[in-house]
Amino acid sequence: MSVSKHIKPQNIDEYIDGREAFMRPKLHQIRKLIRKTAPESEELISYSMPAFKHHGILVYFAAFENHLGFYPMRDVMSYFKDEIEPYQSGMASLHFYWDKPLPVKLITQIVKYRLLCNLEKKMAKESSKKKK
Repeated sequence: MSVSKHIKPQNIDEYIDGREAFMRPKLHQIRKLIRKTAPESEELISYSMPAFKHHGILVYFAAFENHLGFYPMRDVMSYFKDEIEPYQSGMASLHFYWDKPLPVKLITQIVKYRLLCNLEKKMAKESSKKKK
């Protein structure tokens, strides 16, 4: 039984369960892929979307009628400029269409990159605190 789209989901399971049946396999796939790539990350709902966090937000994703939106933060857009070009939809968003396979390798690379970026920010913050 689907949860109403108008009820704010409390977790990613509720979010996925509340989407159309044709969307759920890809939503489960992207969640599993992110989880595998960033096993220590925390799942949450942020801005009403599924998100993964490890020393800060890694990525968001969301289901729309025509596509699965993937939001990897702006720094990714310039770093992976050529690789994301077929999927780029805005300044910090990618669209993966329901009728096409997910770009598994690209998603994995993006999540690994975001993990590294967040770790570098954390280390820089800790380093600056030590200097004070």
